[in-house]
Amino acid sequence: MLRLGEEVAAALERGAAVVALESTIIAHGLPRPRNLEVAAQLEAAVRAAGAVPATIAVLDGEPVVGVDRAALELLSVGDGIAKLSARDLPLAAATRTTGATTVAATAHLAAQAGIRVFATGGLGGVHRGASESWDESADLHALARLPIVVVAAGVKSILDVGATLERLETLGVSVAGWRTTRFPGFYLADSGFEVPWTLDTPEEAAAALTATVGSALVVANPIAADRQLDPELHDRVLAEGLALAAAQGVRGKAVTPFLLSHLHEATGGRSLEVNVELAVSNARLAGEIAAAWVASSS
Repeated sequence: MLRLGEEVAAALERGAAVVALESTIIAHGLPRPRNLEVAAQLEAAVRAAGAVPATIAVLDGEPVVGVDRAALELLSVGDGIAKLSARDLPLAAATRTTGATTVAATAHLAAQAGIRVFATGGLGGVHRGASESWDESADLHALARLPIVVVAAGVKSILDVGATLERLETLGVSVAGWRTTRFPGFYLADSGFEVPWTLDTPEEAAAALTATVGSALVVANPIAADRQLDPELHDRVLAEGLALAAAQGVRGKAVTPFLLSHLHEATGGRSLEVNVELAVSNARLAGEIAAAWVASSS
């Protein structure tokens, strides 16, 4: 069971372009009050590209595809907002929990609503040391079974990028660089790994979406090289953060927010600005792809 926001319901009914947006970035990924400002920026970027934004969250146990301004404010300033992956949705429903949806949960609910294009900042993936911890994001398995396009700036650079790309290949998830042959590293324009395919226009991405069956297509959209976080600073601060997390016993889903918070503090807020820039860029590109897909289908 899910509820569609009025604007999203009307857009889907008339066959207009719609882009799903996650809500974890609002509730857990950015500091207050910047998170509410960014939520509005993401929706505005989708609109500017010719599509309708559908920010997804769970309100009192009910999945909502296309939350309103009041819900965005609640997610931005409310205390105790849960972080919900796909596996948490039935339990959130049973306990009438309010929560923000991760990539896995957002993709699941978007597909259920009939939305085929989704924008996020960076994907989850295989964590460093996963050969011992088996720590792997549910994002990967969600993408393996949902025929959607996900626009992302690669996977979060705090992860094992190489292992994540291997898992995506094994799971049958298509990966293409947006006007690049290099896989982006979230805060960095180049993670050090290549991508097997390159897409140069929204129309190409739309054609790939039309041909997608069973699993997702990741469109890896890098931040501009002159806007990325300084690579040397990034590597040093990340190493410090990983050491701190290990020393403090931070594990599981607590690792990602811990490291992102450390990067924000240790870079004087620069990592936050990069995060916002890439998220807005991804939302805009997703809007262009959704509009091109609708145009090709009409």
